[in-house]
Amino acid sequence: MIRKILIANRGEIAIRIIRTCKEMGIRTVAIYSTADKDALHVQLAHEAVCIGGPRPAESYLNMNAILQAACSTGCDAIHPGFGFLSENSQFAMLTQQCGLIFIGPRPEVIEKLGNKATARQMMIEAGVPVIPGSKQIIQDVEEGKKYAKEITYPLIIKAANGGGGRGMRIVHSEDEFEHAYYSAKSEAKACFGDEDVYMEKYIEHPKHVEVQVLCDEFGNCLHLYERDCSFQRRNQKMIEEAPCHVLKEDIREKMFEDAIKACRYVGYTSAGTIEFLLANDGKYYFMEMNTRIQVEHPITEQICGIDIVKQQIRIADHQHLKLKQSDIHAHGYALECRINAEDIHRDFAPSPGKITFLNLPSGRGVRVETAVYNGYSIPPYYDSMIAKIITFAPTRLECIKKMRIALEELIIDGVETNVEFHYLALHQRSFIEGTYDTGYAQTFIEELKENGEFI
Repeated sequence: MIRKILIANRGEIAIRIIRTCKEMGIRTVAIYSTADKDALHVQLAHEAVCIGGPRPAESYLNMNAILQAACSTGCDAIHPGFGFLSENSQFAMLTQQCGLIFIGPRPEVIEKLGNKATARQMMIEAGVPVIPGSKQIIQDVEEGKKYAKEITYPLIIKAANGGGGRGMRIVHSEDEFEHAYYSAKSEAKACFGDEDVYMEKYIEHPKHVEVQVLCDEFGNCLHLYERDCSFQRRNQKMIEEAPCHVLKEDIREKMFEDAIKACRYVGYTSAGTIEFLLANDGKYYFMEMNTRIQVEHPITEQICGIDIVKQQIRIADHQHLKLKQSDIHAHGYALECRINAEDIHRDFAPSPGKITFLNLPSGRGVRVETAVYNGYSIPPYYDSMIAKIITFAPTRLECIKKMRIALEELIIDGVETNVEFHYLALHQRSFIEGTYDTGYAQTFIEELKENGEFI
């Protein structure tokens, strides 16, 4: 049995994992950089080990230091959280070679699904609908232009081993292709250490809908319904909701079937998320699979009443899923706003610094995931997300109203945040009706600028 887990992460997700481990009677070991010596996850874990300097490459991406910390503290397993090394197949493999359990899927599955071109081919073989596109890595500009004529414009060039909106370029005509191709390759190399790119038909104004799955090593695969993650700025999610308000029931059921079909085909184990693009004509297409816990997993937990992290740990501990699909029901609506330390008046630039006063919302149907506190100094080295505000209510409109109240109660002084932007967005007709698509947030930002509501 797993008795001690090292959490190879920081911030609110590290705290989230620590809480579940404590409920399960599992001891935890936190790792931290020199910039995080006063971080909350360091204080809440049973033990903590400093593994390096402030920059991620010196600490949270330092595989050797993390593995040494796990071995020296007598851990049985490592939970990677999200980001950093969570989808790194080499880290998963090294963890296993050290005699430790990696709380996630098998390394070979992570590697296959992490390469978007390979994942795409696997989905084709599994019979899951995919976006029309190149069947392989694009070797040069001329080859890319040849495929582009077959796919037709507009199209999108994507990093084969990327994610989070990095290494992507939308191309509307052949005149734009060469510049977009080299730009995507350059960003892919800088962000992921791999310049390989492929391309797909660009689906205009889609919904981004993802299905949460749980699969054990005994062939049991379940879905925990879907999330609508369409409210994005530059391919970065900002607000998520569950379930998707405008998804028709017949399409929803087919999407669930395809998600389970995909998991079974690749031999998936652990928690995971299959992301689809939903076009205006009702057709949907596989986009990618995330082989880790998602930032937005709390909204699924709220509507299903299931602790996804607990299930992750049990699956990694070679236990059967005690749940059946018939046991899982979605009740009500949940909404999540990602609160970032960033200045909306300066194109959402990061705003690190010291929090001089903090008041977090509370009350029935309000959940807060955060690692900040009064007097905490937000370091400049990591992602700018500092909190997630989650609300839950029987109806979607009640859930939105509850989120507005929660944002009114949220006070963060000392740094700039995007709270005001979220509050304004929650009053827009497109959001209230649930008809917004992946391009809506950027359009809304432009409207605010034109109206002089922020510069």
